[in-house]
Amino acid sequence: MKKYIKEIVSFVIILTILANIVSYYKSTDLNKDTLDFTSVKLLDDTLYDIAKQKPILIHFWATWCPICDVEASNIQKISNNFEVITIAVDSTSTKEIKNYLEKHNLSFKVINDLDKQYAKKFNISVFPTTFIYDKHQNLVFSEVGYTSTIGLYLRMIWASL
Repeated sequence: MKKYIKEIVSFVIILTILANIVSYYKSTDLNKDTLDFTSVKLLDDTLYDIAKQKPILIHFWATWCPICDVEASNIQKISNNFEVITIAVDSTSTKEIKNYLEKHNLSFKVINDLDKQYAKKFNISVFPTTFIYDKHQNLVFSEVGYTSTIGLYLRMIWASL
C-alpha cells in the first residue's frame, strides 16, 4: 500500500510541476501592459465602470472549454469578494452564454467577446487564461490553464497589498 501511495504522490508532484512549466511557457506571449480601459459593456448591455484603487481579476473562458467548466466555480467564489470581470470568447451567442451561466448558477460579470477584440488585445490563444492587476492596474499575475480557488484568493490578496 505504501508503494502505491508513494507512486501517486510522485505522479501528482510531477504532474503539478509539468502543468506549471506549460502554464509559464504559454503565458510568455500574453500582453503584460497595464490595464488601459476603465469601463466595459457587459453581457446584459450595461456599461460597467472598473473600480479604481482596487485589484481586479480578468478571466478569459469559453462555454465549450472543459477546463473553464471546472474552474467556473472558483471564479464565482472569487467574484463574491473581489473585482472580477470575465470575458467569454468563441462562445457564439449571448443567449448561449446566459444559458451556460444559468445552468451552472454563475453570476459573475461577463463580456461577450464576439469579435475577439479583447482576446486579440491580451494575446489570448488558450482557455482559460487569467490576469490579476493590482490597484494601480499593473499586471501582477497571469495564469494559463486551471487555477485553484485558494491560488486565486492568495494572488488577489497579494495584489491588494
